[in-house]
Amino acid sequence: MSEIRFYHLERQSLDTALPALVAKALSKGHRIVIKTSDEKEAERLNGHLWTYDPNSFIPHGTKKDGHESDQPVWLTDNNEIPNGADVLILTHNTEHGDLGQFKLICDMFDGRSDEAVQAARGRWKTYKDAEHDVTYWQQSAQGGWTEKS
Repeated sequence: MSEIRFYHLERQSLDTALPALVAKALSKGHRIVIKTSDEKEAERLNGHLWTYDPNSFIPHGTKKDGHESDQPVWLTDNNEIPNGADVLILTHNTEHGDLGQFKLICDMFDGRSDEAVQAARGRWKTYKDAEHDVTYWQQSAQGGWTEKS
């Protein structure tokens, strides 16, 4: 079974928290798929990852960039793994068809949205019922992550 971590975004936005999470996974040798709500959001995040910090670089791409198998980080709105990723990051309440293909799944949800919190609770139950190793991570006041359960 896959390890699934729920990241409850309360103090930072997805745009702030995502690059740090991706950079950490890359530093550990992982390849990553980031699943978004639609192609427009994938392209928006693609642009964001290029510009969020002028002193940092996260190698990534989308369908428009091509070279899928060469991209350490792939942004998509589809259930695809063209880069051989072992880490999946779910955003915007998305789901993936086969979680068993990944070693680690990070489900990032907006804690300021009641709808997003309720949807995350539903996914949590589904994943627990499927006997995945599920944990919950909450942001600290300093912006780091603390495992709560």
